[in-house]
Amino acid sequence: MKSVNSIFFRGFITLLPIAVTIYIIYSAILILENLLGSVIRWILPPEFYVPGLGFLLTIFLIFTFGLILNNFLAVRVMASLEQRLLHVPFIKAIYGPLKDLMNLISKKSEGLQSVVMVNLGNHHVLGIVTRENFADLRPEVDLPDVVAVYFPFSYALGGFTLLVPRSQLKPVNLPIEKAMSLAITAWVKAERSSTDEPTHE
Repeated sequence: MKSVNSIFFRGFITLLPIAVTIYIIYSAILILENLLGSVIRWILPPEFYVPGLGFLLTIFLIFTFGLILNNFLAVRVMASLEQRLLHVPFIKAIYGPLKDLMNLISKKSEGLQSVVMVNLGNHHVLGIVTRENFADLRPEVDLPDVVAVYFPFSYALGGFTLLVPRSQLKPVNLPIEKAMSLAITAWVKAERSSTDEPTHE
């Protein structure tokens, strides 16, 4: 019975990440399909609509918009529009943080620069440097020689940020994606080695 439970558990933990990944991708495709699918169905006769057309059109428009933004004039227009949006109180509260988050992900800003180990006395915490320059906050905020470090939560969305003295930081030679993976999985993720391979007697 113990062997049966072990086999089932191994199959479960192997298939669960695959199933969750497929579900997330499928949900993302449905969201993109619904963005323009209803508009296409409203314009075209039902017999001309093919499932997935909304998804393909959404991807095409996003790609086209990215191409347009390679043009200097388009970048200037977009920057001007962003400045206007950031002056509207309610929109600023939503658009501003989302824009900053996208800049972090795309590495267009100073954020997500490097991985560090933060010394907290007898404990060490893995973090990600998100900001080193606070010149735009001075003199309103008197900050010493500190660095903003983001600490992701384990097995949860989100995290917290601390302003840590630079002397308490130790650079870690890890890709940011690897550091995020380790932090989010509470360091239980290990590299697969030859000893992990099933043995055959």
